[in-house]
Amino acid sequence: MTLEELMVRYPDTRTYFEFMPQELKSRYTIRTYPPGTIIHQKDYPLDYFGIVCSGDHRVINEFENGNVYMIEKNEAIDFVGEVTILAGKEKTSVTIETLTECVVFMIARSDFEMWISKDIHFLRLVSHKIAYKLYRSSYNRGARLFYPPNFLLLDHLLKYAATNNIEEKGEIILRKTREDLREELGMTVKTINRTIAKLKESGLIGTYKGKVTMTLRQYQQAKNEITYYVN
Repeated sequence: MTLEELMVRYPDTRTYFEFMPQELKSRYTIRTYPPGTIIHQKDYPLDYFGIVCSGDHRVINEFENGNVYMIEKNEAIDFVGEVTILAGKEKTSVTIETLTECVVFMIARSDFEMWISKDIHFLRLVSHKIAYKLYRSSYNRGARLFYPPNFLLLDHLLKYAATNNIEEKGEIILRKTREDLREELGMTVKTINRTIAKLKESGLIGTYKGKVTMTLRQYQQAKNEITYYVN
C-alpha cells in the first residue's frame, strides 16, 4: 500500500500528511498487524515512529513479578513511540499490543524528528494527542487513588453499559474476564470477586454463568450510587 492509497482508504489521516516534507514521502513502510500482536515491547530500543491509521490497541505496563497493568486503550488515529522520542529516551517505557487488526504507517525515528522540526502543523497534532492522553491518565489515576473498589468497578460497568446501548437493549453482559478487569482497573482478582459479590448483594448487578450482568433498572440505580460516591 502506498501513502496515497492509505489516505484514500483512511481519509482522516490526510491532515497528518498535509505538510509532510517531500523527501519523507519515499521513506516509509505500512504494516498490518493482526490482533494480539506486540507492536513494541517495554524496555526495548525504539528506532521508529508510527501512526496507527486503523484498529484498536492497548498500552500496558509489565512488571518483573509478571503482573500486567493496562494504562489505556486507544483507537485510531493514534501514535506509536512519540513519547519515547520526544522525551529523548532510547528505550520504550510501555508495551503496545493490538486488540484488533491495526494498519500502521511507520518511519525512522530520525525522520520523525526531522518531520516535526519542519512541520508545525504536524507537531501541533502530536502535541495535542500527548496532552489529551496525559489529561485522561491523570484524571483517571486520581479516581483510582481516592475511590473505593465498589466505585471503580461500578463506574467501569456504567461506561461499558452505556457504550453497549443498555437503554435500547434493556440488559448487558460484561464480556470480560476477571483477568481483563484486573489489568484495566489495577485491582487483584480477589478484590474484584469480592467487589462483584458486594454489588450483587446490593442488587446493582447480577451474574450469569460467571459473567456480570446489568439490567436497565440496575443501570439507573447504579448511576444514583455513583452520584452518592462523588458527592
